[in-house]
Amino acid sequence: AGGPAWAALQGHETDPPGSVLALRFMGAVHRLVLQGRAPALAQHYPSAGGNAQGNDTWPAFRSTLEEHVPVLRELLERPVQTNEVGRAAALLGGFLLVAQSTALPLRLLEIGASAGLNLRWDHYRYEAEGFAWGDPRSPVRLVEAFLEGWPRFDTPVSVLERAGCDLNPLDPCSAAGQLTLLSYVWADQIGRLATLRGALDIAKKVPVVVEQANAPDWLASKLRHLSPGVATVVFHSIVLQYLSEADRQSVHRVLQEAGAYATADAPLAWLFMEPGKVQAEVHLTLWPDGVERLIATAGYHGREVRWLR
Repeated sequence: AGGPAWAALQGHETDPPGSVLALRFMGAVHRLVLQGRAPALAQHYPSAGGNAQGNDTWPAFRSTLEEHVPVLRELLERPVQTNEVGRAAALLGGFLLVAQSTALPLRLLEIGASAGLNLRWDHYRYEAEGFAWGDPRSPVRLVEAFLEGWPRFDTPVSVLERAGCDLNPLDPCSAAGQLTLLSYVWADQIGRLATLRGALDIAKKVPVVVEQANAPDWLASKLRHLSPGVATVVFHSIVLQYLSEADRQSVHRVLQEAGAYATADAPLAWLFMEPGKVQAEVHLTLWPDGVERLIATAGYHGREVRWLR
């Protein structure tokens, strides 16, 4: 105790595990590097063009902490806000199943949407052993995500509407929003950073509104009426752990109530990727039949997708 790391972290000893203090801390340091405020440390950060090899990283890291304690303490007060684009690969099969089952265009509603990057999933490219889905010119290419099996890639999809909500939404078209998203990706994960940057480029061309709102209330307003001729898909990925128990129950209740009046011409789907026993699990419920199915498992960044349908 007593060093610069302690000076920055003091007062956070009792932060709950769900607040991901380590990621907040490393993300705050990464933010300084990406802003050009830690040039010595940037030499060791691949995300800033540096080299992760070598034994002299710690002196530069320590020096950065010593110089920026007040800024780091301020940044540590912010909640983590990520938008993992790789999870679109795990969710893809669910969207395609809804399109196959209903033969209708989709209305996409995402809770915990962050910057709304996964609301633009249909503008990404997915490839698996000679099969592909999506624009071959897309700057987002998810080409090594499928470990075992994959959905039917011969399914056309039309998206009529896309909207999301989040308690702390980010604007992916603003410099501040982009910096926040990039800072929470580990600095040596160049592939994830490239995928995120590609998604940020797409965000500039595909507008999406992510409202600052509580998930149950927002969903209730959006599901008050299910329009005929369109399949409404509510989805989320690694979100439920950030909701209170009361809000989780309310989300479930709102969906069940809306599902009760869904019809074949105005269906409702609930697609989610959330923690399972070993990896994340992807579940799909499609009303009016209302049967929940486990359709895939995946790593928490959306890789290692095992398609089960």
